[in-house]
Amino acid sequence: MLHGYSLPRSPEGKASLVPAPPWHYAGEFLVLEYWADPAAVAAVLPPGLAPYGDDPGRSAALFVDWQWCCDDGAELDDPVRGQYRECFIVVNALLEGELVTTCPYIWVDKDVALVRGWIQGFPKKLGSIELTRSFPLVSRAAPAAGPGGRFAGTLAANERRLAWGAVTLERESATGPTHNDPPIVNVRHFPRLEAGRHDDPAVHELVRARSRDRSASTIWEGSAELELYGAPHEEHTALEPVRMGKGFRFSFAYTVDDLETVRQL
Repeated sequence: MLHGYSLPRSPEGKASLVPAPPWHYAGEFLVLEYWADPAAVAAVLPPGLAPYGDDPGRSAALFVDWQWCCDDGAELDDPVRGQYRECFIVVNALLEGELVTTCPYIWVDKDVALVRGWIQGFPKKLGSIELTRSFPLVSRAAPAAGPGGRFAGTLAANERRLAWGAVTLERESATGPTHNDPPIVNVRHFPRLEAGRHDDPAVHELVRARSRDRSASTIWEGSAELELYGAPHEEHTALEPVRMGKGFRFSFAYTVDDLETVRQL
């Protein structure tokens, strides 16, 4: 008998790429709020979501340095399994009048995060993501996790730079980021290969992310900069900034072991 939450299933189940949930996450976030062309935002919305007309074009770019584990914490003893980085873009939309976000583009640097993202409805691709680090000491090489600290993130894929962003911290934030705060709604999509059914996916559903045991550190905010770069077979530059908002840096943790299916598409 074969076991395992994901492929490959095996006699003992240890070969499964993605272990069974719950998945516990903790990460360092750079969040860059901005506004894109409202028409470009509307063009990436999946069926069932409508443009947010009250503040059209609201978007955010995020660079995240993640550490994760299952209940037994085994990934923490094998950091190559338990650490990854990602960069993604979210846009605001409406689901039956409710303000939500959706993620049209996202890149990660580990295969387990890639496949786990597909299971959750995130359209992940492989990339290379780097972030400025902070350390609890005084050094020119350690930006302050407070006023005057400057933190940047980069994204590359297929040997091409796709994004760069930075925030210069100025003060503690009274509100935290708002463009990526509404619930996230994505599409789980798995196509068929059977001849004659290529346009009839095996799974095509609108889903809402669920999480629990959420906690956050002090949130610092300041001025933000973001640049998106074109590359073959990429379309994210259509969502480039037309106006920047604030940038934020903070730590965040939560647990995932559930997903809500909103509707079949």
